[in-house]
Amino acid sequence: MIQKNLFSPDERARRYDAEHARRLRALAYRMLGSRAEAEDIVQDTWLRWIEVDESTIDNPGAYLSRLATHLCLDKLGSAAARREQYVGTWLPEPLLEDEILFGWAPNPERQAEFAQDVSVAFMLALERLSPLERAAFLLHDVFDLEYDEIAHHLDRNPDACRQLASRARRNVKADYARREVAEEERQRLAKAFAEALRTQDISTLAQVLAEDAVMLADGGGKVSAITKPLRGNVGIAKALVGWARLDDNRGWRIVPTVVNGLPGCLIIDDRNHGELVQTLALAPAADTGGGIGAIYIQRNPEKLAGIMQMLAAKE
Repeated sequence: MIQKNLFSPDERARRYDAEHARRLRALAYRMLGSRAEAEDIVQDTWLRWIEVDESTIDNPGAYLSRLATHLCLDKLGSAAARREQYVGTWLPEPLLEDEILFGWAPNPERQAEFAQDVSVAFMLALERLSPLERAAFLLHDVFDLEYDEIAHHLDRNPDACRQLASRARRNVKADYARREVAEEERQRLAKAFAEALRTQDISTLAQVLAEDAVMLADGGGKVSAITKPLRGNVGIAKALVGWARLDDNRGWRIVPTVVNGLPGCLIIDDRNHGELVQTLALAPAADTGGGIGAIYIQRNPEKLAGIMQMLAAKE
């Protein structure tokens, strides 16, 4: 059947990229915690969209969001089974500051807010929700949709969606206290951490960390990484200093950056053609001025591939 669309295929593709892709990508990343799968959702949504006669759709943005939400829910069903078999700690694929600015925030005006909403702690809190809870919570609290509209997205009635979002909100608040990280604090945390690590003094580094600090690392069973959260400032300081001393022998390069809205760095192996070894993100303690409360290390090569591609494209 020939569709009588208002726009040519090229124009539809341009409008999709300009008006919808950012929002769908932002939704999918927070739903799935995977940049690669988020990009797949954006592409799969487009492939379904080009089969639709746009002249019959009153609100393309809402229609596309609904399509993407259903695709994400389908993906989450299979992801849950994979997570049960995941080796060690699961962390989301990292996003760098440049990527948040260019293509991942729902729109340019919400970049700062988006950086907070993709912090690793927030993403881990979302992981503990059911797929429907996660969808209802994100669509209402993050994307500002009314429950009547969410009901159309999830094929539920508005009251059920309100209950899903409320339950999710309670669970997220129990796991995650949202905190804005001012630029001054970013720089203070990053500078203090880098200097303490440079001195390789365990006592100095421990003082930079909160007493109840936690360090999580994701190797996915593909590279070495601590398989359980490491807790306590002294134990973490010892582990990091041990790593730093090995780093001196390896010749790895540290590149300061912002990872998922948090101060952090890339670890690059220049001896191996500039391979990205890991990303590291520093989260402030809940108490302002209380030092670093959490360190998130991503080492899984599959989850670093997207950043590697971006770095290669810049060369």
